[in-house]
Amino acid sequence: MENFIVSARKYRPQTFDTVVGQKSITNTLKNAIKNNQLAQAFLFCGPRGVGKTTCARILAKTINCENLSANVEACDHCPSCVSFNENASFNIYELDGASNNSVDDIRTLVEQVRIPPQMGRYKVYIIDEVHMLSASAFNAFLKTLEEPPAYAKFILATTEKHKILPTILSRCQIFDFKRITVDDIAGHLLHVAGREHITVEDNALHIIAQKADGAMRDALSIFDQLVSFTGDTLTYNTVLENLNVLDYEYFFKITDQVLQGDIPGTLLTINEIIDKGFEGQHFLIGFGEHLRNLLVCKDASTAKLLETAPSIRNHYVEQAARCQVGFLLKVLDINNRCDLSYKTSNSKRLHLELSVMQMCALVLQNEGTPAAQPSIPPPPTRTQAPAPAAPSQAVPVQAPVSTEKSADLEPEPVTPGPVTVNPDISVPDPGETPVKKPVEAVKMRDIRNSFTSTTSIKSPVAKPLPGPEQSEENQALYETAAPFSTDDLILCWDEFAETLKADSHHLYSTLKSSRPVLKAGWTIEFTLSNKVLEEELNLKKTEMMEFLRSRLNNYKIQVQTRITENMVNTKPYTDKEKFELMAEKNPELRYLKDELDLEIEY
Repeated sequence: MENFIVSARKYRPQTFDTVVGQKSITNTLKNAIKNNQLAQAFLFCGPRGVGKTTCARILAKTINCENLSANVEACDHCPSCVSFNENASFNIYELDGASNNSVDDIRTLVEQVRIPPQMGRYKVYIIDEVHMLSASAFNAFLKTLEEPPAYAKFILATTEKHKILPTILSRCQIFDFKRITVDDIAGHLLHVAGREHITVEDNALHIIAQKADGAMRDALSIFDQLVSFTGDTLTYNTVLENLNVLDYEYFFKITDQVLQGDIPGTLLTINEIIDKGFEGQHFLIGFGEHLRNLLVCKDASTAKLLETAPSIRNHYVEQAARCQVGFLLKVLDINNRCDLSYKTSNSKRLHLELSVMQMCALVLQNEGTPAAQPSIPPPPTRTQAPAPAAPSQAVPVQAPVSTEKSADLEPEPVTPGPVTVNPDISVPDPGETPVKKPVEAVKMRDIRNSFTSTTSIKSPVAKPLPGPEQSEENQALYETAAPFSTDDLILCWDEFAETLKADSHHLYSTLKSSRPVLKAGWTIEFTLSNKVLEEELNLKKTEMMEFLRSRLNNYKIQVQTRITENMVNTKPYTDKEKFELMAEKNPELRYLKDELDLEIEY
C-alpha cells in the first residue's frame, strides 16, 4: 500500500508564485535576487503555519539555481534544483534551534561555514525556531552572522521575535509574515480539493478557514481529517458536525427574536443549542462575532472586514439594515459582560438566559423593535402645544399613572406615589422652583432625571422612543442615564469593593465600612478620613466610575471624595501626647512636673 502524505507536505509551495497570502514578501525576495542585492542574513517571523520555512527553502533553492527563469523562479532541472528536490543538497543545511541550542552546536556550525560550497554559488543555513537558542549561543553566533564569507547566507525563522537578542535583530533583514486571510485559505483548499477530486461546498471551506485562524497548515490538517470521515464529498453540515461549530443560522434566528422582544422564543432557541451539546460560552463567543459582523455591515467602508462566505453576506446586510448602531452596541455590551463573568457563575445556564432576556428587554422597554424608522408621529393628546416644524422635534411621551405591574416591562426605580404628567403641572428638579410647561414639550428623560428618591413603585416608566431628531451618535451607549436607587448603588458599591480585596485590603475595608451618598446630577460623594486614603482611591477612581456606570446603566455618574476632619483619629501615641492629654484633664500635673523638674522623653 502506498504511503499517505498529508496535504500540508504534498502541496507545499515550490516556487515564490505558489506561496499563499504573502505577496509582498515574495516580491521583495524576487527583486533582491534579480538585482543581486541579497543580505547575508534574513529573519522570517510570524504566526505558525503562514509559510516562513517554506519561503526559506524556496529562497535557498532559487539563489543556487543555474537557470533562473525570466520571472526569477527556479528551473527544477539543473543539478542544484534536482538535488534539493531529492533532499540530497550539500549546500543547504536546515537546523532545528530547539535541539541545537548550545554553544557547542553553534561552534560546529561556524566551523562548517569556513568550507566553500561544492556545487552552486551559496551555502545556505536555515535555522528554524531560532528563539530557542541560549543567550550564550546567540553571542557565539554574532561575529559570524555579521561578517560571514561571501558564499554564506543565513535564514532564521521564529514565531517569537521578542525572545531574540537585539544584537541579532540588528544584523538581519526582518520579514514579518502576516496571518493568511480566510478567503486565501478557502481558495487554496478549493485548489487542493480539485487536485484530489473531492466535491466540496464553499460554505464548508470557509468554516475550515475560520477554524484554522490564519494558519494554512492547520487548515490543510483539518481538511485531511474531514476527508477521511466523509470520503470524496465535503458538505457544510458534515463540517459543522465534526468541528463542533454552531450553525450561523442559530445566530440569525436568535437575533430576529431579540429584535421582536420574543423572550420565550429565545429561551427555546438557547435550549435547542444546549441540547445539541454546545457550551453556553461557545454560543456567547459565536454570538459576539455575529453581532460584530452586523455592526461592520452598517457602513460600506467597514463591510470589507466581514470574513464570511459570499453566500451569506447578503443575509448579514439584510439583517443589519433592521438594527440601529446604538442597539447593537448595547447588545454587544450585554454579551461581553456575560462572557466575562460566565466562568465564575454558579448557574451558568440561568446566567446565559438572563443576558438574552436583557437584550429582549431593550426592545420591550422601547415598545417596539429598534429598527430604523423614518418618523414616529406623536400620540394624540387633549391639548397640543404649537411647535415649529423641524427635523429635531422631540417625541412627546405620556408617563404611565397605573400602579399595576406590567407583564412585559421590568419596573424601574422612581419616587414613591403615582407619577402623572399633565399640561398644567411639570415635575420640578430638586431645589428648583417649579416651572409650568406643556406636556408635549416635556421629554421622559427630563422627568426621570428629576427624581432622587431611593424607593421605587411598581409601575414601569417607559423610555423615550427613538425620534427623527435623535441621530445614531446620540443613541450611543455613553448617552445612557438610567435612574437608580441608593440600594442599587450600595449593591454595586460592595461588588466593586470585593474586586479590591486582594490588591488593597485597606481600601476594601474603607469602602465596606463607609457608605456613599447620592447627590443631584448623578454625583456620588464618598467621605474619607485622611489624605492617604484619598490618594489611594484616586488611583482606582476611573476604574470605579466605569464599573458603576456599566452596572447601573448610567454613564453620567461622577464620583467625588471629601475628607472630614472630625473623622481623623486623635488617639495619643507618644509620651508627650499622652502627657498633654492628661494635663488637659488635670492641670495640677503641669505644676507637679515643674516643681520636681521632670522631663518628658520625646
